Amino acid sequence: MKNYTITVNGVAYDVTVEEKGANAAPAARSAAPAPTAAASPAPVVSAPAAGGAGSVKVEAGAAGKVYKIEAKVGQAMKAGETVIILEAMKMEIPVVAPKDGTVVSIDVAEGQNVDAGQVMATLD
Repeated sequence: MKNYTITVNGVAYDVTVEEKGANAAPAARSAAPAPTAAASPAPVVSAPAAGGAGSVKVEAGAAGKVYKIEAKVGQAMKAGETVIILEAMKMEIPVVAPKDGTVVSIDVAEGQNVDAGQVMATLD
């Protein structure tokens, strides 16, 4: 039997693989997710950070393309209002303001590809 740790979408799983005979395919058993530092997926928004244009970062929750920018610099936003819409896997995914604030910067352009966790805008 061999033990492996496999990470899928930022969640680590401990897996034990048992070999059954010389010609048989290995059988796998999966345990509950193992606690690791990277055990949680990338958040859509993050808590206030030091430095940068604004104190609250609005990050992409998934890799995709910026479909539409709903907010403008200087615009007041309420928590839950859509800042940017991403297109990923032919779905439109709204990225919302985590709390009330004013848009300080929009750091992407429509049509731009973004990675998961990439900062797309900041609020103050």
